[in-house]
Amino acid sequence: MSFGARRASLLDKVNLFGDLSIMARAPSKRRNSVAKTVKTATTGDGDAMVREVAAIREFNRFYTRQIGVLNRDFLETPFSLAEVRVLYELYYRERTTATAVGQTLGLDPGYLSRILHGFERKGLLEKEPSTTDGRQTFLHLSKSGRRAFEDIEGRQRTVVAEMLGQLPDSDRRQLIGAMHKIERLLGLSTEPAVPYLLRSHQPGDIGWVTHRQAVLYNEEYGWDETFEAFVAEILSQFILKFNPKRERSWIAERDGEIVGSVFCAEKTRTVAALRLLYVEPSVRGLGVGTRLVDECVRFARRSGYKKLSLWTNSVLHSARGIYERAGFRLVESKAHHSFGQDLVGQTWELDL
Repeated sequence: MSFGARRASLLDKVNLFGDLSIMARAPSKRRNSVAKTVKTATTGDGDAMVREVAAIREFNRFYTRQIGVLNRDFLETPFSLAEVRVLYELYYRERTTATAVGQTLGLDPGYLSRILHGFERKGLLEKEPSTTDGRQTFLHLSKSGRRAFEDIEGRQRTVVAEMLGQLPDSDRRQLIGAMHKIERLLGLSTEPAVPYLLRSHQPGDIGWVTHRQAVLYNEEYGWDETFEAFVAEILSQFILKFNPKRERSWIAERDGEIVGSVFCAEKTRTVAALRLLYVEPSVRGLGVGTRLVDECVRFARRSGYKKLSLWTNSVLHSARGIYERAGFRLVESKAHHSFGQDLVGQTWELDL
């Protein structure tokens, strides 16, 4: 397994927060921006920022306790967490230098030097002078050092497995998804995130989709709570009358969170209805809406329908663009007052 692949393990995700220094890893321009933000927050110019900073610091205190960062003997071994992270870097690099390890971990050179000298005294570290540059020395773990790290890694995996074992599957997915999301939002992840996956609906999805559609359409278009009732009624009937041979749902999920959905419902023996397409703002631009519509079209065609229809409103420009590109044609427009707004409803159809 490559070094990059190893770093993507669950253990790394769980250990991310214990020894992470955002300021140390960020470029100087970003550190200046962060410093300016902190100054604003601490001078009373941003109450929201003060609360957000406090929330993050509280989470940091919780998580450092959770994984034992403050314990001098990490996982009942003679090593601190910082020392374990240095062992980790040395274990998964065939040959490296103190400079490379320090840059990767964001450690102070003096602190790292003391750690490395300690490893050398214990017989865990071996040094190899460079044959091309007398100023450079390569580092690698001795056999004793590798055995010591393997013992620690085994303990870590056991502890993490025990922690995750107390959670149901859905909570574990949500936990790991949240960790991925934190990395992505802070710009710390060096590996491309999985854009999204599609699956059919599960218990709990219908209520969540109803909630998110109500919130998003209120925020973006000012639609009132009657739209939530409208969505709830459609989805309630979809579940109560669900015919898996003739109907299908697609839930788009990213990092354990629902980010979009669409439903294909039987309207008549020859006509299917595409219902309630929506995409979260966080994934717009990834092609989620187009993929959801394409899946619906393919399913309707395979299921023997002759036509696929949908009803939307003229203000939903992005959705209308997706329908047009998929080959739908506008067959009817009609003004109406719904969801607290004056709207123009549109019926679109696609011959299959």
